Amino acid sequence: MSLVIDSHAHVVIPPASYRYMAELVGNRGNPSLLPRLADDDVRAAGQSIIDIMDRVGTDIQFLSPRPYLQMHSVKPARVTQAWTRHMNDLVQRTVALFPKRFRAVAGLPQYRDTSPANCIPELEFRVKEQGFIGCLLNPDPTEGDGEPPPGLGDEFWYPLYETLCELDVPALVHSAGSCSPRESYTLKFINEESIAITSLLDSRVFDDFPDLKLIIPHGGGAIPYHMGRFRAWTLRKGGEYFDDKLKRLHFDTTTYDQNALELLFKTVGADRVLFATEKPGTGSARDPVSGRDLDDLKPVIENIAFLSQEDRRNIFECNCRRLYGRFRPDEA
Repeated sequence: MSLVIDSHAHVVIPPASYRYMAELVGNRGNPSLLPRLADDDVRAAGQSIIDIMDRVGTDIQFLSPRPYLQMHSVKPARVTQAWTRHMNDLVQRTVALFPKRFRAVAGLPQYRDTSPANCIPELEFRVKEQGFIGCLLNPDPTEGDGEPPPGLGDEFWYPLYETLCELDVPALVHSAGSCSPRESYTLKFINEESIAITSLLDSRVFDDFPDLKLIIPHGGGAIPYHMGRFRAWTLRKGGEYFDDKLKRLHFDTTTYDQNALELLFKTVGADRVLFATEKPGTGSARDPVSGRDLDDLKPVIENIAFLSQEDRRNIFECNCRRLYGRFRPDEA
């Protein structure tokens, strides 16, 4: 029987962690006193996710820190460093308490326009010592507060790409908060994903790192809906066609709309898309038409008529197995 793997989900944060966040921001990490999280509190938070997983038919979730709370732009850098360590510790403890239901994906201590090389020790520790299987990658750690770093196609990111390839772990390209009054964090996600795709595909990144594994969540931002514009762009420039370039990336299903999902599958192919819900999260709201939560996506995908049984198995399980080289399904 096939597994249903939700490749994009985030930890439920216990109250003590929110108090720690307030203290970090208030004292700017000086002093930084780690909170005491009781196993019962971590277990209760994890169990609340499992109860939801059981209701919607999910076998395993890949847990990471909740992106909009990553505080990548909060000054000074030690705030982000301390909070990232705490969130990764919470992820690790949750996975340890429920090893059959969760796998760990790391947050990175990215800070404003600082080189991502500063993230490598944390990433290596979590992967090599604690068995994390992937990480989040924020294209704009300034969170809209200042000049952003270069696009993901720039050599600025190469130290991190080199480490990702050496460790054989994918990165989920996921922005964090937004400091702009014109742009909510949800809109920031979509905009940054669109910028990331165009920057990557107009670069030498995949020539220089052919084994690099990058996942663009939320259905690829705006790109699948404007394919004609980007096809024209590559035709005018010459060289590889945009549709072929796009197949160097992977995508996930956190769009919460059947029409959007159908377009995504038709555009990039079912072999490039990972099942993902972020549940519980933004999409956990009752749809008045179906009576289900918008992020209850398993029945939506099962009911898309043009998908074959092989397509559905790829989406729910096999694409994830192929991409996450450190994922061991036999542990479940």
